[in-house]
Amino acid sequence: MLREDQMTWRCGKHEISLARPRIMGVLNVTPDSFSDGGAHATTAAAIEWGLRMLDEGADIIDIGGESTRPGFTAVSPDEEGKRVIPVIRALVDAGAIVSIDTRHPEVARLAVKLGASIINDVTGFTNPEMVRVAQESDCGCIVMHAGEVSERAPRQTVTLDSTAAARAAAAGITGTASGVSTLPSAPTGAAANAKAADIAAASAPDEPTAAERADAAAAERLDEVMRRSARGVTSTSVALAGGNRRFTLPEEAPIMRRVMGFLGDQARELMRAGVARDRICIDPGPGFGKLADEDVVIQRACAKMVSMGYPVLCAVSRKRFVGAVSGVTEAPARDAATAGVCIAAVAAGARVLRVHDVAGVSQALDSYWAIAHPDPRRAFVALGSNVGDRVEYLARACELINAIPLTCVTGVSHAYETDPAYGIALPVANAVAEIKTELAPLVLLDALMGVEKQLGRKRVPGQEGHGPRTIDCDLLWMEGETHAGRKLALPHPLLGERDFVLVPMEDLMHDPVRFLTHAGISIKPREERVGLVRADLGEISWE
Repeated sequence: MLREDQMTWRCGKHEISLARPRIMGVLNVTPDSFSDGGAHATTAAAIEWGLRMLDEGADIIDIGGESTRPGFTAVSPDEEGKRVIPVIRALVDAGAIVSIDTRHPEVARLAVKLGASIINDVTGFTNPEMVRVAQESDCGCIVMHAGEVSERAPRQTVTLDSTAAARAAAAGITGTASGVSTLPSAPTGAAANAKAADIAAASAPDEPTAAERADAAAAERLDEVMRRSARGVTSTSVALAGGNRRFTLPEEAPIMRRVMGFLGDQARELMRAGVARDRICIDPGPGFGKLADEDVVIQRACAKMVSMGYPVLCAVSRKRFVGAVSGVTEAPARDAATAGVCIAAVAAGARVLRVHDVAGVSQALDSYWAIAHPDPRRAFVALGSNVGDRVEYLARACELINAIPLTCVTGVSHAYETDPAYGIALPVANAVAEIKTELAPLVLLDALMGVEKQLGRKRVPGQEGHGPRTIDCDLLWMEGETHAGRKLALPHPLLGERDFVLVPMEDLMHDPVRFLTHAGISIKPREERVGLVRADLGEISWE
């Protein structure tokens, strides 16, 4: 098994370093989600919230168009697609790593074509058609354990439909006086194929097909799992929890055999289909068909799941068991408690946190990581000045950067006179500082903005990027980090065309073009660059 600091999750064109934990922001484009239903139901509101989460520290945006709360209403693939596709398109265009949270292969396939990099399947890739979508793409795959749906859903499941109730009835699922469905055992192997063939042969043109019936049955099963879980009842709760326990929690072994066995089986199913191991992430599915006690047992066993060798996703945000251990009744008020559970999971080896409150969890995670894990990383900062004693401002900036907590300057290029660029009218003195830092990228960016403020930079409205400035600090590149958002983009999207950055970097390394190209940055030839270097202004004396 790879060490945690060596693990990379490969998701389409993105290689997500898991040297430090990553945050996945939850974006529900639904009217009925259990904790934030309706808050981002319109396309405009959803896009704005996604962009905001990126600026608050999200590395991934997980977009879903169908709620799976207890008593949820199934939606058709068409309806789900109408909700999520415009949001996916906008956030992919903004450079975000997008995950599609869906059980519908049609929606997953379209989302991947539009640039989504991850499929987050609540049914754990038990649907062969969803496995085929993963096989035909290079996306990351999240295998989730969803209680009974994972163990009892027929392998022929294809899609869901808004007419799930009617088709469930046609498939032989009947209600009881208490309103709880009686779920028939799903046939497997030859029996399943024979039954499917019989149904298909007997179906009239206006009747549901075998696939639609299986789909409706799966929807009904998942709904039943969620309703039972909400009532504190599961099919295995008596066996797992015990009727007259003498212990505060049920025994771990049978619970973890059930959960880890399923996750391992489904991961191997994907690999047999040709999905590379480093594309797979596992999620124990807190809240899905599990009692609160069982969820606590599973979270305490997080290190055992990490030992399976896949990245582990912690998706506990605002869940019922979080309320149980914290005493917080209302789901939206469980964010602080969620952060506590997330930190415990990270300490046990989880490396992806799926949360609603990105800002709060990001603060908690950055603080925990800075104290608990020495993690110095290399970064480059571009410095520019076009007023006053420009070289002196560059020197003062280096001194102030060196004073940022958990950060030091390891090298500074010469100062260079460069052509004005991007609408700047005044000649510019530019340099690049190489640093080591243990701060998260957005925390470091805020500190660099503090350097600008200390040196008296005034941002004139409408001229933020073009007006006169005592100093300008741009975070260009940071080891192991990619990011998208309005506040910060890493690597800097214009890095490859800036002569006033690339030439100073030659003072700090042998071949910056080769270095940056290896990091996936396209470098333009000098004749096509902007801000060409015209003169060497000499060394910067800053210590």
